[in-house]
Order: sequence, then structure tokens, then C-alpha cells
Amino acid sequence: MTDQPSPTIWVDADACPVVIREILCRAAERTATRTVFIANHSLPLPRSPHVHMRQVESGFDVADHEIARRCEPGDLVITSDIPLAADVVARGATGLNPRGERYTEANVRARLQMRDFMDTLRSSGVDTGGAPPLNQSDRQQFANQLDRWLQATHSKKR
Repeated sequence: MTDQPSPTIWVDADACPVVIREILCRAAERTATRTVFIANHSLPLPRSPHVHMRQVESGFDVADHEIARRCEPGDLVITSDIPLAADVVARGATGLNPRGERYTEANVRARLQMRDFMDTLRSSGVDTGGAPPLNQSDRQQFANQLDRWLQATHSKKR
């Protein structure tokens, strides 16, 4: 065992789907992993020594800034916000979106550029649509990626 603190799971909870929140809470309890939900409103969470809620002020990107400020190398950040993902990956944390797609140094820049391009299209009046609803395959992919991270993290502690 090492004396290093265990990595934390940080959740950008303002837009986190309920089903993903439930998967995270079960995993936190099962693996005794500190999991912190950060949002600008209170969320119903189970009572657990491993699951925490941090409410921040309302405002643009306030929760994102709080997560970026607190995350450490080795932590996991759950977010669909590409700029936040780019920030946490640059800080040495792992980013994972609710569809189970990992953000890496190799892919986050391209995703950020695509996001900015789509933003430009939307602001010029083009209807770009939105992301499709989360489906069972997305949930499974998320759970699989979360389990991989948890296994890798907990094997380092031994």
C-alpha cells in the first residue's frame, strides 16, 4: 500500500444523467472510492461516506471551474463539457463523458475544435441538432470504462 491519497471521482453534475449518477454512486459504494458531485443545485444522493455533494453558486461554468481547481493527477472527471475535459486532461486527470468516451491528450483537442466549429455554425443560425438520448449501449460503455478506471486505480493502491 502507498501513502498517497486515493484518486477522487469528480462529477460535473449539473448535466449528468440520472442513470449515470446512479452507476457512479453504486460504484463509489462498492469500491469505497471518494466521489464528489459538483452542481449549482442540490441533488438527491444516497447517504454514504464515499458520496459527497458540493453545491456552488449559479453562474456560467462555476461548477467546471471548481472541478478544474480541485482535480489532481490520477483523478477521474465525469463531464460532457469539452473545455473542462481539455483542462482536466492537461492537469493529468482522466476525463470520461456520460457515453463512456474517454478524453485523452490525443482526442480532446480535435473535440474542442469540433465543438468550436459547431458553436460557430449555431451562432450563424444553422440548426446542428443535439446529442441523441443516452441509450443502453451508452450506459454499458460508461460502466465498462468506469470499471476499467476503478480496477487500474485500485490495483495501484495495493
